[in-house]
Amino acid sequence: MEPRGPLGCSLTWCDPLAPPGYRQDMTSSASRRVLDRRLFGPGPANPYPEATAALGLPLLGHLDPVFLDLMDETCEMLRQAWGTTNARTLPLSATGSAGMEAAFVNTVHPGDVVVVAVNGLFGQRMCDVADRCGAEVIPVEHEWGDPVDVPRVLAAHPAPAIIAAVHAETSTGVRSDIAALGAGKGDALLLVDAVTSIGGIELRADDWGVDIGYAGTQKCLGVAPGLAPFTINDRAFDRRVERPRSWYLDLGLLGGYVGEASGGGRTYHHTAPVAMVASLHAGLSRILDEGLPQVWARHEEAGALLQDGLEAMGLELFAAKGHRLPELTTVKVPDGVDAAAVRRHLLERHGIEIGAGAGAYVSSVWRIGLMGHNARPDAVLLVLAALDEALASA
Repeated sequence: MEPRGPLGCSLTWCDPLAPPGYRQDMTSSASRRVLDRRLFGPGPANPYPEATAALGLPLLGHLDPVFLDLMDETCEMLRQAWGTTNARTLPLSATGSAGMEAAFVNTVHPGDVVVVAVNGLFGQRMCDVADRCGAEVIPVEHEWGDPVDVPRVLAAHPAPAIIAAVHAETSTGVRSDIAALGAGKGDALLLVDAVTSIGGIELRADDWGVDIGYAGTQKCLGVAPGLAPFTINDRAFDRRVERPRSWYLDLGLLGGYVGEASGGGRTYHHTAPVAMVASLHAGLSRILDEGLPQVWARHEEAGALLQDGLEAMGLELFAAKGHRLPELTTVKVPDGVDAAAVRRHLLERHGIEIGAGAGAYVSSVWRIGLMGHNARPDAVLLVLAALDEALASA
């Protein structure tokens, strides 16, 4: 009988380099091996080596002066990544989805009109979160694969409290024009999901009129999942909900601990994930040492090579031309091909992960990410060669 853990989970796993049918027993630490996957899906991506190495550094206390200095430096580097001078720019101690929760729970008052541009899964999720906060949600629906129609979004309501949109829609591989939304927002707050864009493509929160933004560490920032880079300007903070439904994500409480606080003016809020903050510090240092424009150009080059290579293989891209993300490419599954079988072959034969489509496109689209450390020409060649072999075997 296969060994099982206390919750009934399997304690065996497959080694992609082993003969078919071979299974490794994880109940024996002596026989345990470390898998090294190439993560070319929609996230997480393989971290920068510096970010991985930082996870193994000796832990500091979360109120140690050395750690507080490191947190301050991390917040300053996040300001550069966001393109902002906002004092309240910080890594929330949770994943990007908590960043979305924090954005809405702190700014949506009951009955507020919130216009949401929906051109994929994460626009839909914005609607759900805003509705749970008591908003009157006005979704502006788009075809998946198309960018946000800015005039239609701006015309959806004469005086919304918030306009929300996804900069880089992870479910479709589409980039939308956030600057145009900011230029036409009027008195509304502009709330932006930058989970897949930060660290990969141009992002200028202040110049574009972004009032609230949230992101994740596991994509183009090249860090493991676990933190939500977040920024909010004074305009939005002044309109915040004084006592939001979430204690943990209350920005008024968090501001005394990190972000706007510094030096000896800290007030305890929670125990920060110190190893993750150290890893983010290392990942951001790697990016800024290379230079943000150079990092953006590296992603642009890798994405173009991949998309040209896929089309040369006779495959059709899903996202609208002219609005395709370089860091996340969506490609249509050829007719008659079992999408899941190809993904399984890539994983088991080559140790390569690519993503399925989302929503109605789960079986008809693949999502291929070249983010952070993976945005390199050698990664492009590897994924193209492996996919070509997998399709020939399908």
